[in-house]
Amino acid sequence: MFIKFVAKVVLFCSIVAAAKAEITVEDSLGKHSLKAHPTRVAALNWDVAEQVLELGIKPIAMTDIGGYQEWVVQPAVPEGVVDIGTRTEPNLSLLAELKPDVILIASPQRDLMARLSAIAPVLFYQNYSAKHKNAEAVVENYQRIAQVLNRQEFAEQRLQDMQQELDELAQQLRVAYKDQVPEVAAIRFASTSSVYLYDDNSIPVHALNRLGIETAMPERGSQWGVAKKRITELAKVEQGMVLYFEPFAHQKQLDSSRLWQAMPFVKHSRVSSVPATWSYGGAMSILYNARALSQSLLELAPQ
Repeated sequence: MFIKFVAKVVLFCSIVAAAKAEITVEDSLGKHSLKAHPTRVAALNWDVAEQVLELGIKPIAMTDIGGYQEWVVQPAVPEGVVDIGTRTEPNLSLLAELKPDVILIASPQRDLMARLSAIAPVLFYQNYSAKHKNAEAVVENYQRIAQVLNRQEFAEQRLQDMQQELDELAQQLRVAYKDQVPEVAAIRFASTSSVYLYDDNSIPVHALNRLGIETAMPERGSQWGVAKKRITELAKVEQGMVLYFEPFAHQKQLDSSRLWQAMPFVKHSRVSSVPATWSYGGAMSILYNARALSQSLLELAPQ
């Protein structure tokens, strides 16, 4: 009897210990329990992959790494990360073979949650929505993912460093423009006749605002922070500047366009390209956008 009693006590203690070992984490859908902090992480969208990389964690798998390297650029993808296909149609068989501890997804993969859950626990992060401020959401989700991966202190230090650098960049611009930094319209070309104008819910406009700069073409915030416009509408930017993000494959055609050359900001050399920087990324995208935009603005500053 005594031996059975001891066995039951040991079993009970084991169950209690196992329960205590679990951690509670939060994503955009609510709270979840994980057995432990995961170490083998699969990130199926570029924004969540960026968040993981910015925590100093190397994911075991990502989607469309080639596209990421062209458009997102920063942070770099370390060697050895397995490319498991496109963001909307990842290779689930290959993913299962990699045996992830957790799978991180965003809206393009939400309809795959049931199938992904058969492979490993899935956490969903909604960074971009018209129902919230995207810049606040990416920071909050960075902190949430940091808690999942047991990197909270690291994340908080990165965020503090980012705010400090943003202050420094803002000061550089104030000095360069003698406290008269012009308004800026941030765009990405869709073609030689249309553009995507970044609006009040975008990372580029948030970065500009954080640098003390107002937008030259205010636009109501949308889910992704962009509004498609005909290029002729940019003529409204009479005194401000226009900054357009690279890459743009039709630069030569644009430069030879009479319509483009007639724009007031082109005539007065108040336009510049911005080095390739992703506009739909994670928390550190705010800093990368601010750096790139500041670089272009400093090049345009009066000598």
